[in-house]
Amino acid sequence: MTRRLVPALLAGVLALGLAGCSDTKEAVSVTAGPTASAAPANGTAVDAQTFAEAAKMPGTTIIDVRTPAEFAQGHLEGAVNIDIEGPDFQSQVAQLDPTAPYAVYCRSGNRSGAAVSFMTANGFSEVYHLTGGIGAWEQAGGQFVTG
Repeated sequence: MTRRLVPALLAGVLALGLAGCSDTKEAVSVTAGPTASAAPANGTAVDAQTFAEAAKMPGTTIIDVRTPAEFAQGHLEGAVNIDIEGPDFQSQVAQLDPTAPYAVYCRSGNRSGAAVSFMTANGFSEVYHLTGGIGAWEQAGGQFVTG
């Protein structure tokens, strides 16, 4: 009887162990899931989950500061493309409402960090960016669209 009980117990422990390893974390999204109760601090870098929750706050504009070619390969739903390397970046940003909330991202977080620094230096009061860029977003299971 002990010989039959040991394999059964081992099988049960293995099944529980595998169940504990399953990833039930939902993908981050700018359209589904929870909405933040407050925007991140002005000028800060936030993780994908925080970015997703904050980007759903009313009035938030999502800005992708990558090139138009990068944007076409895949971007967050509803994002506006304002290429930080484009000759009209500063004039496009100047047309934005500096009191409105902005969620900014790029490929890795470098360009979005520079964009946020520029925006905060020019009076924007609710702007933050995605740490690790769209790469971190994708790694967190984030949704994006192409075209």
